[in-house]
Amino acid sequence: MHKSIEIHPKVQKALEENKAVVALESTIISHGMPYPENVKMAKKVAAIIEEEGAVPATILMMDGIIKIGVDPEDIETFAQKNDVQKLSKRDLAFAMAQKQNGATTVSATMLIASMAGIAFFATGGIGGVHRGAEKTFDISRDLEELASVDVCVVCAGAKSILDLPLTLEYLETKGVPVLGYQTNELPAFFTRESGFKVPLRADSPEIIARTWHNKRMLNLSGGMVIANPVPSDESIDKSLIDTAIEKALEQAEIEEIHGKALTPYLLSKIETITKGKSLKANLALVYNNARLAAKSAIAYANIKM
Repeated sequence: MHKSIEIHPKVQKALEENKAVVALESTIISHGMPYPENVKMAKKVAAIIEEEGAVPATILMMDGIIKIGVDPEDIETFAQKNDVQKLSKRDLAFAMAQKQNGATTVSATMLIASMAGIAFFATGGIGGVHRGAEKTFDISRDLEELASVDVCVVCAGAKSILDLPLTLEYLETKGVPVLGYQTNELPAFFTRESGFKVPLRADSPEIIARTWHNKRMLNLSGGMVIANPVPSDESIDKSLIDTAIEKALEQAEIEEIHGKALTPYLLSKIETITKGKSLKANLALVYNNARLAAKSAIAYANIKM
């Protein structure tokens, strides 16, 4: 690997022994929630993955060094920094040159995980086609990486602030499999309901692993989306979240919030409007995705053995 990329010894050992590793993004730590809740969340996600028998690999940049896997004290330090840049593909080389601190988005995490040979990645929700994209051309880089990078992404669907039908259409055009986990409906991040069907359904981690294995055996490039609904007891009523999203979008328009600042702005507004319900749902779905990603990664490792 490049001298500015460090793989944690535990992650390196697991990869060399063909054991299960789950990549984790870091934007959720730096931009997703305040300190110390972000530290508690990050440590609990790692603990869940370890409980299932896999190795967590949080990916972030500190002083221009990309770290693939970190120690708990690194999380504590990173979570309190106020100069953390949000890094997608376009930002990585410059941030490295400037020796910046950076949090990897879904797209950047996929790229770096792929470089290290990590096949499974757990996150909250993927980005997609933004509402009004026919005018703004605002389409998340996540979709392009899903089309080209060989990583299986376990998420709670696309964020519900997006244009979900167009996001599904984009993924279909790029040949990205979208599997609903034990559901026929695309989950919409905070809620289990979207009103849109998923093209495929998987009812076990073993089916996810077998599908991913077959995809790799057929040399079908690109990623795969596992749409895992938020647990029922934390799912927000669709009408409530839809109303909150509309209010947040209206405010973003008034304040002229665009680009990569839009998603964290909307999530913060929605949390305020829902009186914290969206944050509880966010935490629940992140933990749920981490567990499924670990189970799937282990099933995949067993196939390869």
